[in-house]
Amino acid sequence: MKWYFKVIAMLALVANIVSCKKDDMKYSDADVSAVENLYAPTDGKAVKLLSSSSAALYFEWESALVADGGAAQYEVVFDKLNGDFSKPLYTVTSDNNGNSNGANISHKILNQVAAKAGIEPGASGDISWSVYSIRGMKRVLSKVKKNLNIKTLEGFADIPDELFITGEGAENGTTIAQAIPFKLVGNGEYEIFTKLEAGKKYIFTDRKSADGRVFYSEDQTKIKEAETGSNTVAKTAVYRIRIDFNVSTITYSEIKSMGVYFSPSGAVVLDLPYQGKGIWSATGVINFKQESWGRDQRYKFQMETVKAGKAETVQLGTQTGTDSPPNSSSAPSYYFVRILPNLSQWDDKWKFVDAVDGRPTKISMILQGDKDYTHAVVPN
Repeated sequence: MKWYFKVIAMLALVANIVSCKKDDMKYSDADVSAVENLYAPTDGKAVKLLSSSSAALYFEWESALVADGGAAQYEVVFDKLNGDFSKPLYTVTSDNNGNSNGANISHKILNQVAAKAGIEPGASGDISWSVYSIRGMKRVLSKVKKNLNIKTLEGFADIPDELFITGEGAENGTTIAQAIPFKLVGNGEYEIFTKLEAGKKYIFTDRKSADGRVFYSEDQTKIKEAETGSNTVAKTAVYRIRIDFNVSTITYSEIKSMGVYFSPSGAVVLDLPYQGKGIWSATGVINFKQESWGRDQRYKFQMETVKAGKAETVQLGTQTGTDSPPNSSSAPSYYFVRILPNLSQWDDKWKFVDAVDGRPTKISMILQGDKDYTHAVVPN
């Protein structure tokens, strides 16, 4: 009879497993109601999009009900004016990782939605929006939808994944395989530090091949796309070039100088001449400042620029907020650089190692698009 008890036990185990699975499914598959009211923005609201990274529009709706008394999650969906949301143009998870019945949606995302709806850059057009309520595997679309009139940004709908500079006026010449990369510094935003030759043509392209897209600017303000476009500058100089494809803008800042800023002195104590391809470097002697508590060795970098004819001072400092000198076990990130939003004497600085004090030291600033912005300090 042992076989009999074994069969009974096995059946009981299977029944228990099935019961547990059913209990799990009760949570994930609990019925959820459709959202019945969309509160904001109001139907037909007209919105003029702004290029500011903080510009956003708030969407809000009535909470859905869940059969087990739990909470629903939500997604905002966008479609063309008369679309049925079966293939939405864009989907945005609500705030608080989908748990909020509201969503703060940036103007840059709304600009992408408008582009997918066929609204031309700088033009106005209408889109529709609604909300999915979600619980586990169940998703229910609201029967309510509202329209939104959008005045778009003058940006690109198809933003390049990479960007390079090449041409007679560029540092690496016309060989496309040697095109110099930009650095991606934000969503659709690129930056490069490079030298340009006056009167010689160069282009921006999205790939190192002859079939890449070509971007250019006629006025050094707006970026355009055309197969035959090209750029020139009036002055041979080192430039910081920033391109924002979200709003089709380009800015040039001439880099007049780069130097080591010694915080105890509140001044640049070593000029770093430009060496090419985003590198400034020099060898010099840095003497630490004697204080009652010891030798002060704090430093960062400073560059003098001219943007739109206006002189501007910019500092470069640490990414890590360090307050100690490096040692043999310090990570490469100790030397990583960021461009600081404000000028100061003491903030966002590094500390030299003791071996730098009074000895010839090679210091380099490296701002290249295919790696982290960084710097190097090598005592001789």
